[in-house]
Amino acid sequence: MIEVALLHDQGWPQGDWEMIAQRAVTAAISHSPYAAFATDATLYEIAVKLTSDEEVHGLNRAYRDKDKPTNVLSFPMVQDDLLQATANTDDGEVLLGDIVLAEGVCAAEAADKGISMVDHATHLIVHGTFHLLGYDHMNDAEAEAMEALEVSALASLGLSDPYGDRDDIK
Repeated sequence: MIEVALLHDQGWPQGDWEMIAQRAVTAAISHSPYAAFATDATLYEIAVKLTSDEEVHGLNRAYRDKDKPTNVLSFPMVQDDLLQATANTDDGEVLLGDIVLAEGVCAAEAADKGISMVDHATHLIVHGTFHLLGYDHMNDAEAEAMEALEVSALASLGLSDPYGDRDDIK
């Protein structure tokens, strides 16, 4: 079972962000090799924080040595083999990690792309969830694999390919 804990700071537009985050996380997990997490008796928890550019800037500086805000940061809690870690839970809960989104950066990117803030934030939550599951985009092969999973998860939510290079997804 998947549970999303949402922390929602002021500045973000009105919306049912709890539902948006839950749908995005569930779609990502359902389109990964860990799809069984959605129906497992174990509780898999992800925290999603919608916050300010300033907070994300501080986190980006502290944890990534990058002195600027970014759209999304992911902080995985399970560092080793995810399946092994979930098999060893003693309380039936696995904290997969935290995803943090910056309001101003997300809003500017959405405007640049000509899409809604909700659609862009959904993509960023999907992207962040894949990072929590161990995916990365440090080289071309990893990036292509992660992007393909993101596109598939987003298509299941009725959203277009954010990378714009796959004609087979609406």
